[in-house]
Amino acid sequence: MDTVTHGLFGFTLYKVINKKDLDKPVRRGLLFAALVGSEIPDIDVVAGLTEQGQIMQQMWHRGITHSLFLVPFWALLIYVIAYLLFKVKDIRILYTAGIAVFVHNTLDLFNAWGTGYLEPFSSVRLTIGTLSIIDFVFWAIFLIGLLIVWLRKNMDSTRVFRMVALAMFLHFSIQSSQGLWLEAQAKEQYDQTELVATFVPWHFQIVGKKGERVEITQQSLFTEPKVVKTFISKDQSDLTPLFAQNPRAEVLAQWSPFVVVIDDEKRLGIADPRFYRGGGFMLEEYIEKK
Repeated sequence: MDTVTHGLFGFTLYKVINKKDLDKPVRRGLLFAALVGSEIPDIDVVAGLTEQGQIMQQMWHRGITHSLFLVPFWALLIYVIAYLLFKVKDIRILYTAGIAVFVHNTLDLFNAWGTGYLEPFSSVRLTIGTLSIIDFVFWAIFLIGLLIVWLRKNMDSTRVFRMVALAMFLHFSIQSSQGLWLEAQAKEQYDQTELVATFVPWHFQIVGKKGERVEITQQSLFTEPKVVKTFISKDQSDLTPLFAQNPRAEVLAQWSPFVVVIDDEKRLGIADPRFYRGGGFMLEEYIEKK
């Protein structure tokens, strides 16, 4: 998910906690834990500042920092920093940080970019694809809750945001169950499938591969599937020169569930068909032929 959405989830987590009898330092510690925990896995972007990091960007971003097994480490680190900043010890700060990190990592698992959720024990980039990278329904639910608290000042904000959290969970559940159902149906037609949520709720793209044929179809439970693009992947092409001259291509091949191989008179390359937008690939690496 994007930075804003992660922040909204962190603030919602803070608001659902009953803070009625808590003093100010504890409240500050909880807010710090919820917000920082909701963002800290993305600290891996600093790896892209190095030359090697730019080559390995696809594997490093959302890699080990998004691992399920690093949740306790991040929670403890945030707890220690909160103690140094606010001079308070409260186990709820540790728990809040852990929940915030877990929610961040798990949400990222559900969009097409995926995460290294099981690193370092598995290098497989897991992706479910039922949520778009920016989900405006989450934004709308949060803003409605915020508006209610602002307009109805006599209402308990904790109760309001617990309803917000419930509405977010219901949206996540409905959206994901529909996407998984559609992909399950598509698996009967293809050798490999990948699910990509669009920005429109309950609408998805399914990328299916059968032999060398790759199709992108637009689907929802309420419309007929529509093929929007078809590719022929030159899977028999020798990619050794590509990997030798363009190291990022080898990384992309490892990172993507499957790729479209492009081999024509002008260039040799690969592209991730999940990110085909507006007539071109967002993620592709190639070399020009001489």
